[in-house]
Amino acid sequence: MPDVPVSALDSRQQKLVENARVALANGNFNYATEACGHVLKAVPGCVEARRLQRKAQLGQFENKNRLLAKVMSGLSSTPFIFSSVTKDPAKALGSAEKILATDPTSASALKLLAEAAMAMDMPETAAFAREAAHVHEPDDHGNLLQLGEAWLAAGNPQEALRTADTLLKLKPLDSAGQNLMRKAAIAKTTRESGWDGWTTARAKPEGEANEGAGGLKLKTPVPEEEMRRELVEAVALVAREPEHLDHYRAIVDRYRKLAEPAEALAWLRKARKLPAGAVDMALEKQESELSVTLLELQVKAAQSELMASPGDPDVETRMAAAKRELASFRLFEARGNVERRPNDLAARQALEALYLERGQWDDAIAQFQEAQKNPAVRPAALLGLARAYKAKKLYELAVTQFVLVKTGLGPLDEQKKDIIYQLGECYEKLGQRELAIAEFKLIYADDVIYRDIAARINAYYTK
Repeated sequence: MPDVPVSALDSRQQKLVENARVALANGNFNYATEACGHVLKAVPGCVEARRLQRKAQLGQFENKNRLLAKVMSGLSSTPFIFSSVTKDPAKALGSAEKILATDPTSASALKLLAEAAMAMDMPETAAFAREAAHVHEPDDHGNLLQLGEAWLAAGNPQEALRTADTLLKLKPLDSAGQNLMRKAAIAKTTRESGWDGWTTARAKPEGEANEGAGGLKLKTPVPEEEMRRELVEAVALVAREPEHLDHYRAIVDRYRKLAEPAEALAWLRKARKLPAGAVDMALEKQESELSVTLLELQVKAAQSELMASPGDPDVETRMAAAKRELASFRLFEARGNVERRPNDLAARQALEALYLERGQWDDAIAQFQEAQKNPAVRPAALLGLARAYKAKKLYELAVTQFVLVKTGLGPLDEQKKDIIYQLGECYEKLGQRELAIAEFKLIYADDVIYRDIAARINAYYTK
């Protein structure tokens, strides 16, 4: 019973989800809860319906007697304390849903929901439940670990990496967290088919095979031995025609497909020594990418060593050095790109991002101030300025930029919520609590479970 997207529901169920979304927007929490409940009864793996239902339940919870809800949820949870999820996961799922209908803040019920979902092969649903539990119990190491595993099972290694990073901030030397980080990094690399789009396997789809169903042309793998043969031929051509750039390209291409970046980079640098290669922008970009790839591999190798020998000072020193080398090279390349192509917006944005990442706020501010002169990237530059000012604790300047960015944005999407949230934080730092709460209310009215927004609003009204 895998996770199911809304698009895979039948038309009646899709209509119920859409009606629930509208009802939620209008504050009709009861209808939204019931509509999603009907969908989830038939299709428990519909994560979007479950997310909508949770928002509605939290809205209901805000409007009723919390103490009574807590008592009722405690009574309801007693029977499953002794139950086994593995014996009857569907029953455990139903028990968790009943408790959450009364008290959606019950972390234990959310964890039970997650365990039942995993047993029913619904990892995305499990991740949803674990994330919700994390909001209420942010220091629960075991829940975070299970959240990362759920994201891996759901095929989302990026979220698993983010979770592992959160976990390791709580316990930097935790072996389970480090193992999760390693598995997530490997999964992400595999998902992306190797480095920068090229395969890590010894064969890559190349060439055309027979047509498949529907007349589509299918790719057939080129065996390693064939690529090795082509490689030998290309090297022989270089010996005969040492000034012919295409022969070098062929060698670099074959080494990349064989997942041998060091050899690819060596031949690419030979090509760059040729007059035609020295001015070839594509080769320049490839050289930079391959150099980054090798430095990233050094970092990964050091991380693997540290996984095997946690706390080893020599390994930690090597990893720190590898990370510094990678960061320095990226910054060097980014600066060079901007110097060579001052009107290249992508190059300038990459440099800005690196400055922010490294905490070089003044350098980042200088880049953003220059970039905002270009109308095409002015909104992004203003946002970058706001974040840099905030990081430097120049809150008055940050507020000005956040307000400009907020005004220019449309609907309340995730980016706009983040901007409003940061604007509220700046107002708080300036001691302007009423202005901060006014911003937080904008988010609360749309997404009550966004970060700690409910806690902030509740704290304000209980004083």
